[in-house]
Amino acid sequence: MAAKTRILVPGTIRERVLDRLKDVFDIVRIEKADPALLARSEAASISGVAVSGSFDAAMIEHLPSLEIIASFGVGYDGVDVSAAAGRGVVVTNTPDVLNDEVADTTVGLLINTVRRLPQAETWLREGRWTREGAFPLTPLSLRGRRAGIYGLGRIGLAIAERLKGFGVEIAYHTRRPREGVPYAYHPSLLELAEAVDILIAIVPKTAETHRTIDAAVLRALGPNGVLINVGRGWTVDEAALAAALHDGVIAAAGLDVFYDEPNVPEALLSAPNATLLPHVASASVVTRDAMADLVADNLLAWFERGAALTPVPETPLSRKTG
Repeated sequence: MAAKTRILVPGTIRERVLDRLKDVFDIVRIEKADPALLARSEAASISGVAVSGSFDAAMIEHLPSLEIIASFGVGYDGVDVSAAAGRGVVVTNTPDVLNDEVADTTVGLLINTVRRLPQAETWLREGRWTREGAFPLTPLSLRGRRAGIYGLGRIGLAIAERLKGFGVEIAYHTRRPREGVPYAYHPSLLELAEAVDILIAIVPKTAETHRTIDAAVLRALGPNGVLINVGRGWTVDEAALAAALHDGVIAAAGLDVFYDEPNVPEALLSAPNATLLPHVASASVVTRDAMADLVADNLLAWFERGAALTPVPETPLSRKTG
């Protein structure tokens, strides 16, 4: 009987991935993606990886027979794609299956931020409604607003589609204009912030997006402005944002992601006009199971048919056999 293909799983991953793979592959588990935890003799037998989190160049170099890295998540900035591409290793992610969940959460976070619904619920639960009367009127509303989407990819488009139902005017900024979309394009993030009063960030973690939402962008958004970030905490200058919230430079912010997760700066925690979530935009059982299935399906497709289902653009590879 031929030996099973060996798949490395460093650290934790959704159990459904392992359940889908265990009857087809030989699964090798290590505590984290660290070459010191895998003897070279065993490393030489690894053909694929299923990972939720980081997988760096040192790990890729440590696996001489590696063909594919299946990453759990739409963002794959934790995987050294350049090193993988240089070795002819395909990298896959899990796009599309979480678009709707993230877009739904984004709109929910926006409404919570503008209408202060979490604070209203706390008011009720603490008995203040009976003791003090009605919750104070919220100074903000979605009525008549203009939303700017920073990053009009698959999820950005899904967010825009939902916002249309609220009668919100929509504009966007990306590196280049997108063909076939009806929304106003702004060639810079600063120009977008000047033109809107809601800024929704849904860009990946790249060198070009590092702290691009800075003090100047927040000033341009203005005192009636609302920032929503469901992309990466990397994108926001958190010190500038905290100052803008406390000083009234912008009206409010809703954040699902942070620069140094799970650590959230005290200056954001103490801002009464900030609504904060612990990175839950795609965190439903239905969506996470779909992501797990796509990780497994990419590995199965690669070794059974020679082509991954969702390779990232940097590694559009087919399997070499024979």
